[in-house]
Amino acid sequence: MRNYTNLHQEMLQKFNFNHHLESQGIALLRKPLSTLQINVGKLCNQACHHCHVDASPKRTEQMSRETAERLMELLAGAADVDTVDITGGAPELNANFRYLVKESTRLGKYVMDRCNLTVLLEPGQETLAEFLAEHRVEIVASLPCYLSENVNKQRGDGVFEKSIEALQLLNSVGYGKPNTGLKLNLVYNPVGGSLPPPQAGLEAAYKERLKAHYDIEFNNLFTITNMPISRFAQQLKREGQLDDYMATLTQAFNPSTVDDLMCRSLISVSWQGDLYDCDFNQMLEMPIPHPRNSIWDIASLEQYHGQEIATGAHCFGCTAGTGSSCGGALVS
Repeated sequence: MRNYTNLHQEMLQKFNFNHHLESQGIALLRKPLSTLQINVGKLCNQACHHCHVDASPKRTEQMSRETAERLMELLAGAADVDTVDITGGAPELNANFRYLVKESTRLGKYVMDRCNLTVLLEPGQETLAEFLAEHRVEIVASLPCYLSENVNKQRGDGVFEKSIEALQLLNSVGYGKPNTGLKLNLVYNPVGGSLPPPQAGLEAAYKERLKAHYDIEFNNLFTITNMPISRFAQQLKREGQLDDYMATLTQAFNPSTVDDLMCRSLISVSWQGDLYDCDFNQMLEMPIPHPRNSIWDIASLEQYHGQEIATGAHCFGCTAGTGSSCGGALVS
């Protein structure tokens, strides 16, 4: 994975998350599993500067049908798992995406799609919005700012305009509208090396701006800290800002966030079927600290309750300030 692993080891020597927890008498152990997060691969129609997956149109890693079917077998026996969170890359570009959605909903699970919005406008995706609405999939859509300049700087020229068009399309099929039950949540990432602002205030600003200028409605805004891994960490390193950013994260450590960290109740599955404590650990190739760490050598997804969680310097990103998770801030 390029030289990201070496950079991660360098950071770990300077900023040890486990030692920080131990010094405060905090134990980080798994709770009962409630969310299965599936990363179907690294193929994406975008190549964003902050992407922790290092996804792009050139990536070829993609989940196979065999792996998808094995996951659904395990999900069928996982009574405590109520949510399936599908991500990528652009997960919708995987040939098995619709199979995973259909099978998960058939099993009575609530499905979330981590969508970059512009994929809705790709050739071959003309029925995607209607498909998602039909299966009542919650859409968690990345829109790092309500200003064109900031979004295009982070995600590429023209991405903001396409994102607005995609949001209007989703609104047209009921997403984000009152009384439809079709949830449309947006995700904010800071452009540079800073913590997100308070989530509630930013959500109000997003809603006002998008409604006034584009007649767009949505449900909630999630603020997510940029994780110091992959492309973003390399960018900070090149600019001489990595240590400063890590210092910002460590100094903002908030013990109140630890109880609700997503790694405590979520399991992340790679496109190959390997198991991780979270999607960030997956990108750093830090498997669950257990000898059985693949869907091919376990009989149940629920066997990890009470187990230790693999950590690294990037974990300070989830515990800084109001915290950060796939569902946004962890504390008020």
